[in-house]
Amino acid sequence: MHSNLIVARMDPRSSAEVAALFSAFDETDMPHRMGTRRRQLFSFRGLYFHLQDFDADNGGELIEEAKTDPRFIRISEDLKPFIEAYDPATWRSPADAMAKRFYSWESA
Repeated sequence: MHSNLIVARMDPRSSAEVAALFSAFDETDMPHRMGTRRRQLFSFRGLYFHLQDFDADNGGELIEEAKTDPRFIRISEDLKPFIEAYDPATWRSPADAMAKRFYSWESA
């Protein structure tokens, strides 16, 4: 399984709105189209963590293909009032918000 972890900033009071946006998005076929197996959202002291697990290692490619879908574009726009870049000075694309895995373990 492949995972992405996006790190950004979010006012914790926005968690219900953000969860509602993703709930509506995840009820469509978009997660399947992107190969998403599981999505989890976390907040901690003004930080936002978006963990997305994929069935295969091509999740990044599938997301790139989905970026032109009006539903993907809409949720990206709808999230802007709630989610902001961790470091706006260096943010150019979502890839700039991806945490880098440096250790992994799985049960046999």
